[in-house]
Amino acid sequence: MSASPTRLHLLRHAEVAVPYHRVFAGRLDVPLSEEGHRQAAALAPWLTRLAPDAVYASPMLRVRQTLEPWLRQGAPEPVFCEELREVDFGDWTGVAWDDIQPRFGQSPWDWLRLLEQNAIRNAEPVEAFRGRVHSCLQRIASEHPGRNVAVICHGGVIRMALAALCAWPLAATAALAVDYASITRIALHNPRVEVELLNYQPWRPLP
Repeated sequence: MSASPTRLHLLRHAEVAVPYHRVFAGRLDVPLSEEGHRQAAALAPWLTRLAPDAVYASPMLRVRQTLEPWLRQGAPEPVFCEELREVDFGDWTGVAWDDIQPRFGQSPWDWLRLLEQNAIRNAEPVEAFRGRVHSCLQRIASEHPGRNVAVICHGGVIRMALAALCAWPLAATAALAVDYASITRIALHNPRVEVELLNYQPWRPLP
């Protein structure tokens, strides 16, 4: 066993197109906005300096477009994993944040708790969501012990990764910011887990 931890750099895709702001996009294959493309271009030099030993990614369009500038700079070819797709919001898919309460009688602010309780109609069961994310990350970690790995995916997937790896309730991650084009770094010491970096945006000056 390696003495060094395996570090997972969980990167959320850049900003999505304006019509999908404050919309539960989930499995909709939406593109980046102009700002999102700028964020992706600004991320690329940082990722080049990071020089991860392996790259894994969701196959969804917004993730692929986030990767494009880095790939043009010679990034390692990513391994696309279906398990890293965003959660399926069921009947909430494509619905604006402000329309959730009048349409469904549920608060959009409670989306993580409602997912965890399987209370969003036709949404992906939380057991399936947790299982696919956790098993994917465990497989990645087992294949790259003691290495740095970049995982480019989605806000919901990063929240579930934190919940699964840290043994937290999914709803507890509502207290954490996971912004567009941000990095969250988790060190896996087997069995100890440490969150070393949260919501870091290397392309943005500190406030």
